Amino acid sequence: MKGSAVAVQSDEFFRIVGALADVRSAKGERYTSYKVRGKLFGYYWPRTETVGLKQTLSEQKALVSERPDVFEEQFTAGGFGWVVVHLAGLEADELAELVVEAWRLSAPDDLAAAPPDLPLRTSSP
Repeated sequence: MKGSAVAVQSDEFFRIVGALADVRSAKGERYTSYKVRGKLFGYYWPRTETVGLKQTLSEQKALVSERPDVFEEQFTAGGFGWVVVHLAGLEADELAELVVEAWRLSAPDDLAAAPPDLPLRTSSP
């Protein structure tokens, strides 16, 4: 955890995803999936309050090896590594960075080039 991190709640994940362009969600029996223009970039599991996010293979390996209490290797596919993220181990700004990166890895070039408009939320002590 970074410093004295305040655990991120699921609502923060929804706020971040909701601020990204062209995101569509599909609710399944056990999870909700998130796509940008038809390409998958994330999942949310309400039972465990975890998210699955698309990352580069090197980022997947770095996250899991540096903080195995927060990140788990989910799977690899198409040259990307997916990680399970335990929300309770993150701060909001770190979650935002990971979600935006996952979104960019799936978004078409014209959309990924435009910076997302994410108002940063600050935690009060």
